[in-house]
Amino acid sequence: MPSRPAADDAVRSPIRALHQETRAVHVAAAELVGCRPLSVPLYQTSSFAFDDPAALAEAMSGPDGAFVYTRRGNPTVRALENTVAALEGGAAALATASGMGAISSVLLSLLRSGDHVIAQRCLYGGTFALFGELAERFGIEVSHVGGQDPDEVRRALRPRSRVLYLETIANPMTQVCDLPALIDVGRAHGLISVVDNSFASPLLCRPLEHGADVVVHSTTKYLGGHSDVLGGVAVFATEEQHLATWSRAVELGASADPFAAWLTIRGLQTLPLRMRAHCANAEFLAHRLAAHPAVRAVHWPGLSDHPDHLVAKRLLAGYGGVLAFDLAGGRGAGQMFISSVELASLAVSLGGVETLVLHPASTSHRELDEVSLRAAGIGPGTVRVAVGLEHRDDLWRDFEQALARCA
Repeated sequence: MPSRPAADDAVRSPIRALHQETRAVHVAAAELVGCRPLSVPLYQTSSFAFDDPAALAEAMSGPDGAFVYTRRGNPTVRALENTVAALEGGAAALATASGMGAISSVLLSLLRSGDHVIAQRCLYGGTFALFGELAERFGIEVSHVGGQDPDEVRRALRPRSRVLYLETIANPMTQVCDLPALIDVGRAHGLISVVDNSFASPLLCRPLEHGADVVVHSTTKYLGGHSDVLGGVAVFATEEQHLATWSRAVELGASADPFAAWLTIRGLQTLPLRMRAHCANAEFLAHRLAAHPAVRAVHWPGLSDHPDHLVAKRLLAGYGGVLAFDLAGGRGAGQMFISSVELASLAVSLGGVETLVLHPASTSHRELDEVSLRAAGIGPGTVRVAVGLEHRDDLWRDFEQALARCA
């Protein structure tokens, strides 16, 4: 049997001289000449190889150079970031492993021990819990305000106020924040405004156009749109803020997975069509629920009696696919309704093609005590509905039979 060539000889030899083990390892990607893929390719790789040591060293300097390591950047992830940045009208974006990854990366890049945050009173439960953790561990104080009165923000200001945190459409009671009025106050006093736009999507509202500095999304929701991906993204008005948050996200390991980014890109391509259908179905259900005797109140910004209807009409291009309603029978009725639906599913999250229901007081907002629940407007019989894309008559038949059981 002939002896194996030395390692240096094998490396220098033409491909026909390589051993089978080496050939199996070194699979070359096909080069595209005169064509391009219609779909964004999935770069499912952890690292990228270089021919030039100086080029590798240069690539390590920041997020805008050549790709080095997927925790720092990836072509598929970058395609998602660039698309969402364009949709929101931002300078740059940062994709993360989850919506809370985006929120945490942004807040931890902005805040220091002893800082003060002014936050909207009705917030996603995970965000509310994060503020509690920041207060306990780092002494970051939080004052909560409503979403309409600029003077309330002025009264909450302190010498170490640093961040104004808002939601375009609040979870779960669909309050619509007067973004321009509140952000103007924050900017006048040096606050950085962060807006969670997950419920609206860039199709209904673009907070950067109203003066926000950072916009965050759970891409798990409407941007992905198919209940099959976990992700988040933060969009920045300036490159400087993007770089600061990118550095913190890389340190935290909050970076997006390429396959999750690829799935989100696929969902984004139908976002305009889906959002129109979500909003139309929500409008139909909101009016039907408002007329039902078992329902005490319906919370959807498109209804004329919604407290924030005029603000929503001024700021939003549509009223959203999420609504909440209060059942006259209280907590027992709420539990009965979510247990009785047959077409809709009892599940957390939102933004997928299927309709989901949940009882906020015992699920998404379980971190809030009774006082905080009342302050947020969440009652014991409140049910949140993330309206899907089913035929509206089928949805109403399901809701009607569930409501009958509540009675």
